[in-house]
Amino acid sequence: MRKWLPSSFYNPITFVGSAISGISFGLILFLVLLESLSSEQKPYMGIIAFIILPGFLIIGLVLVAFGIYREHRREQKGKHRDHFLPVINLNDPKHRRAFTIFSIGTILLLLFSAFGSFKAYEYTDSDQFCGTICHKVMNPEYTAYQNSPHAHVGCVKCHIGPGADWFVRSKISGSYQVYSVLFNKYPRPIPTPISNLRPAKETCEQCHWPNVFYNKMEKKKVYYLSDEENSRMALTLLINIGGGNEASGVTSGIHWHMNIANTITYLATDSARQVIPWVKIQSKDGKVTVYKSTDIPVSKEQLKSGNYRTMDCIDCHNRPTHIYNPPSSAVNNMMAAGFIDTTLPYIKSVSVQALEAGYSSKPVALDSIKTYMEEFYEGNYPAVYAQKKEAIEEAIDKVQTIYSRNYFPSMNVSWKKFPNNIGHLYSPGCFRCHDGKHVSADGKVITKNCTVCHTILAQQFGNQKPELSLQGVNYKHPIDIGDSWKEMNCSDCHGKN
Repeated sequence: MRKWLPSSFYNPITFVGSAISGISFGLILFLVLLESLSSEQKPYMGIIAFIILPGFLIIGLVLVAFGIYREHRREQKGKHRDHFLPVINLNDPKHRRAFTIFSIGTILLLLFSAFGSFKAYEYTDSDQFCGTICHKVMNPEYTAYQNSPHAHVGCVKCHIGPGADWFVRSKISGSYQVYSVLFNKYPRPIPTPISNLRPAKETCEQCHWPNVFYNKMEKKKVYYLSDEENSRMALTLLINIGGGNEASGVTSGIHWHMNIANTITYLATDSARQVIPWVKIQSKDGKVTVYKSTDIPVSKEQLKSGNYRTMDCIDCHNRPTHIYNPPSSAVNNMMAAGFIDTTLPYIKSVSVQALEAGYSSKPVALDSIKTYMEEFYEGNYPAVYAQKKEAIEEAIDKVQTIYSRNYFPSMNVSWKKFPNNIGHLYSPGCFRCHDGKHVSADGKVITKNCTVCHTILAQQFGNQKPELSLQGVNYKHPIDIGDSWKEMNCSDCHGKN
C-alpha cells in the first residue's frame, strides 16, 4: 500500500488518536448544527458539545502526537539517523503532504478552539446551565427565579456582573460546587445570604440607581382572615422611598437616610443576619453615631472579632429574585386576583393548613393537598361541595401551584428557611434595627415609628366604607388584640414559629 505520509505516522496509537479526534469533531459539528436548528434549548447538549467532547478531541490529538513521537523513536533504534528530531523536507511529497495536513489542521483547530471556547463561556453563563445542570440542587432557586420580578435578568448579571475579576472568582467557587454535587456534600437547603456575593453597587445599581428614585410610591395590599367568611381587609400605603437628586424632588425617605446620606455598618451575631445588636452610622460630614440594642447584649469579644458588614441594597432587598412566599401571602394574592373563590367557607384557612402540613416529597404533597381540601368540604360543607365542586377543584389547583413554586422537600426548602427583609410581617425585616430598642450613648433611638417608612392612606374592612386620609389614618388591627401589636413584632404571630 502506498504511504501518503511519513512512516512515523503509521502506528496504532496515532490511528486511535485520529479516530477519537475525528469522531469527537464530527459529533461537535453535529450537535452545534442540531442546537442551531432546535427551537428549544437543551441544557445537557451544551455541556456535551462545548465542554465534554472538546476534552476528548484534545486527548485524541495528544495521542496522535505521542504516537508519531514514539514511532520516530522506534525507527531511531532500528537504523542510524543523523538527526535526533524529525526532518521536514518539503521536496519529499510525503513530507509536503504531512506538513500541509498539519498546518491546515492547526489553523482549523485554533479557529474551532476559539469558537468552542466562546461557546463554552457563553453556555456556562446561561440561565439553563446555572439552573438545570444540577437539577436537584438548583431546582428550588431556578423555579423561584422563573416566577420572580427579575425572571428576564440573567443569573450572571447579578451573581457575577461585568469584568473578568468576578468571572474568575465565580469559576473558582464553582469548582468546589461541582465537587459538592458529585460527592453529595452540598447542604440542604443552600444557605443564604451568600457571603461572597458581589456588592450591589456593581450589579443592582447598574439598573436601579437610588440617587434618582422618586420620593414616594403607592402600594396596595389585600389580606383575608382565616375565618369562615374569609373576611377581607385592604390597605393603601404610601411608601417613602426617597431619593438623592435635589433636581428631581425632595431628598428624604428610606434610601436617602439609609444609603445615600449615610454609611451604615452593622454587626450581625447570626449567619442569616437576622440578629443585629450593633449599628454604626457615619454621615457625610464624618459624624459617627453608634447604636446598641438594649435587648441583645454584645460582648467585647464579639465587638472585636464580629461579622461587620457595610450595608447595601441586599441587606433589605435580600430576596429580589429567589422569592419563597409564605402560604398566607401567596393565598391572599390568589384570592385577590380571583383565582380562588372567596365565597368558599374557610378557604383561606384550609389552603394555608394544606400547604403547611409537611410532606416527604412533592408528589405526596400534591396528592395530599387535593385529598385534604376535598375531604374538608365534603365532610363539613356537603352542600357547598356539591354546588361548587368546580370552584373547589380550581382552588385545589392553585394551592398545588403555590406548593410547587415555594416548597421543595428534597432540598428542605420552604419560605421558613429564607426570611424576606423587605417589610416586617412574616420575618423581623425592618425591625432588626428599627425596633425602638437600639440606643446611642447620647440617648438617640432608632425609631420604630411606622410613619417613617410609610403612610397608610386608606384602610377598609370587608364592604365597609374605607377610612381615607391624605395625612394618614391610624392603623387598626383586623382582630382586636388591644395594643399588643404595637409592643411586639408582627412576625411573632405571623412568622415561621
